[in-house]
Amino acid sequence: MASYQRLLRFCITSFTIFFCLLSLSSSQKVTLSLYYEALCPYCAEFIVNHLPKIFETGLISSIDLQLIPWGNAVIRPDGTILCQHGEAECALNAIHACAINAYPDVMKHFGFIYCTEQLVLENKLEKWADCLEMVGLSGAAVDCYINGYGNQLEQRYAEETSELYPAHRFVPWVVVNNQPLQENYQNFVMYICNAYGSNQVPEGCRILNSSVETLSRFDSSVEKLSNSHQVCYSNH
Repeated sequence: MASYQRLLRFCITSFTIFFCLLSLSSSQKVTLSLYYEALCPYCAEFIVNHLPKIFETGLISSIDLQLIPWGNAVIRPDGTILCQHGEAECALNAIHACAINAYPDVMKHFGFIYCTEQLVLENKLEKWADCLEMVGLSGAAVDCYINGYGNQLEQRYAEETSELYPAHRFVPWVVVNNQPLQENYQNFVMYICNAYGSNQVPEGCRILNSSVETLSRFDSSVEKLSNSHQVCYSNH
């Protein structure tokens, strides 16, 4: 959990900076949507090893981050949910949905989701409840899951996922300002920074050198990711 604790310390020490930067109006922010499922190892890898860079650089202040924990799940004719990685994934998807609802501050719910996904990678999922204490959150997400509201939230995420165009073919499925990145999802920062245009590039983009260095490698990156990306494919 050391890497999570480093991220949490960074977020805490940088809170004042983030608060000032969050004065940007919502219309100036780029929307980054991640459609995922909790037990897909490639979703976990993306959440733990790639998505944190937008927090570490302060780029989160320029982004409207939307997390949609549904992925490749389906609703059976009887209304129950079938998840690609079994009942445990359905449970964790619902708990994530509850966390997003109970702790609307992105710093809080992402911290919790990051922590649980790191446990997925470490095969220590049974310790997921420890993440609430580690991030300093109340038990509201657990109460939400126990009383069944998590399933209602999941129904909404199912509908949102079904409305994707083009339809998602796998997860993680990353969308920037309604543009699906498909196999090039690991280059999400470049798409975020390019969405601002040359005159409005956030400081976080300059820190990451996304506007210049990544563009120069764009063609080779697309080819590499198209040939080597690892994802959880949809079965429907």
